[in-house]
Amino acid sequence: FMKDGIIIVNKPAGKTSHQIVSQVRKTLNIKKVGHCGTLDPMAEGVLVVLVGRGTKLSDLLLCQDKQYIAEMTFGIQTDTLDTTGAVLRTANVNLTPALIEGALSKFRGSIEQIPPMYSAIKIHGQKLYQLARKGREVERPARQITIRELELLEPAPTGDLRLRIRCSKGTYVRTLCHDIGQALGCGAVM
Repeated sequence: FMKDGIIIVNKPAGKTSHQIVSQVRKTLNIKKVGHCGTLDPMAEGVLVVLVGRGTKLSDLLLCQDKQYIAEMTFGIQTDTLDTTGAVLRTANVNLTPALIEGALSKFRGSIEQIPPMYSAIKIHGQKLYQLARKGREVERPARQITIRELELLEPAPTGDLRLRIRCSKGTYVRTLCHDIGQALGCGAVM
């Protein structure tokens, strides 16, 4: 068994990054295990898991760009900014490709983003998602992020919009989808 290094794990939808780390820890019978960036429970994709002395590479790997393919549904807003949340409002949608591309252009480059309440960021020692589950919302400072590429792909089989996003660390794709929906005046969820 590997006791030091990097493991690339294909994270399925429905599992948390924490569950994957726990599974690796148990399988390898090693305590020093971490990961390079939390993926939403509904997300599937590559999770970089660090084991033993490999955890020393965390800072180096965390600062690298990430790439995501995300689907957006327009005309809906939820408390979690994705389809798993409670619906807060719905709106009629009347968008053209030109309107969508115009909105996307505003989100390329260096932008400020406010992290979602449903995130693992700690404020005063408590994770935001724990506060959100109690119905509390706190002010979150905006963070500087960089969207290096934001490309409109062909529509998903569901008819929803698909995006390819290459971005800096700290980017919340759910928030990006929400913010694009806000810019278009109809709302959107990931």
